[in-house]
Amino acid sequence: MNLSSRNLKLIIGVFYLLILFFGLYYLFTLIDIRDLTSYEFIRSNKEIIIDYKNNNFLFLTIIFFLFSIVWYLFLGFGAPILLFSGFVFGKWYGILIAVVSATIGTTLLYLLAKLFFAELIKEKLEPKFSSLKLAFQKNELLYFTLYRLGGGGGIPYGIQNVLPVLFNISIKNYFLGTFIGSWPLMFISVALGAGIEKYIEANEKLSLINIILSPDIYLPILGFILMLLVGLVIKKLFFKKNQNEKF
Repeated sequence: MNLSSRNLKLIIGVFYLLILFFGLYYLFTLIDIRDLTSYEFIRSNKEIIIDYKNNNFLFLTIIFFLFSIVWYLFLGFGAPILLFSGFVFGKWYGILIAVVSATIGTTLLYLLAKLFFAELIKEKLEPKFSSLKLAFQKNELLYFTLYRLGGGGGIPYGIQNVLPVLFNISIKNYFLGTFIGSWPLMFISVALGAGIEKYIEANEKLSLINIILSPDIYLPILGFILMLLVGLVIKKLFFKKNQNEKF
């Protein structure tokens, strides 16, 4: 690699990090976290959001879809996108938007990480996860799909999206593995978001008892617990040779 190519990669990498930094700074200065945890605030704004969606469905879908791609590209974690997708678009349309946007966004992130941050990722993560290369070399698509299906072994979403740089997974297998393996866990989160919207619609005040008794809430939570168990089984059956790894 010549000097000009290295400089170009450095410039693009620094530009990416600057956008990420200022984006996070703007996000956390613009949004008051207390509002997002306030039942009254969410309920009072729900009708505004739903009415806007009903009147501008295609526009809101496109904007949210593009925003989600950019969100994942800049290491965003999945929960806010998934819950909002279910809350606004419902379970079925919401999961379609969530999976497709996540697949595109994380694939772009993987490509960017592979091109500009491969050495940094190898330096920080390879000592902990190097032996997983053996598993991925057996069947790259199968093991990466299982990796997604098991929630990346509990690794934070942003990190699990760039970790495959260590294994040099092909872009095609990364895309397909993400698309196929992401449905179960993402559907649970999207369904929870849709359940929250239904609960708020039916209840003026927050009640823990009503939440516990609401199938739209407790079924996704039970599904999430089930998927955690599935992840443990996948880890034991398919990655048992790497039990000493922090996967």
